[in-house]
Amino acid sequence: MLKPVHKEFFQQETLQLAQSLLGKILVKETKEGTAAGWIVETEAYMGAEDRAAHSFGNRRTKRTEVMFGEPGYVYTYVMHTHCLVNVVSGPKEAPRAILIRAVEPHLGIDLMYERRGTIKKDTDLTSGPGKLTKALGIVKEDYGLPLFEPPLYIAEGYEPCSISSGPRIGIDNSGEAKEYPWRFWISGNKFISR
Repeated sequence: MLKPVHKEFFQQETLQLAQSLLGKILVKETKEGTAAGWIVETEAYMGAEDRAAHSFGNRRTKRTEVMFGEPGYVYTYVMHTHCLVNVVSGPKEAPRAILIRAVEPHLGIDLMYERRGTIKKDTDLTSGPGKLTKALGIVKEDYGLPLFEPPLYIAEGYEPCSISSGPRIGIDNSGEAKEYPWRFWISGNKFISR
């Protein structure tokens, strides 16, 4: 059985946590069953000073409120009909978050296929932030849940041999912030988004 990480795991500095999440398991328990995948790609958003962050300039709205709280909670939002899942990071009142961009399927793979419909290749199942939430059954209503207890949590996984980093994806209108190398992935993993 998978066990959630301790709350203290999330106390790391954001860029460090974005890398520490790689190899951990993202788990979602639902009445249809449990689905889980190893986290293989993340993207850090550094809050007030990061033009690409929803909380840039300390923008505090109903949507961003959870980011102003303690680390280790779920920040979900909808973008172009896709729900995206983030890990709140950084100290209280420093609104930072880490987008989980891709996972490698681990448990409940049949359930993932059911949820995702017609998929041509295995690698398309969870290789993107909208794909993985649909496959795992993560929804906007998971907003604010703790990531250190069921039904949606991070569990221990494995230590990646090699981690790569580069610019974040899909944030073209964010000035110099689009060049920051704050996207991290497990080198060579075939489930990364692109």
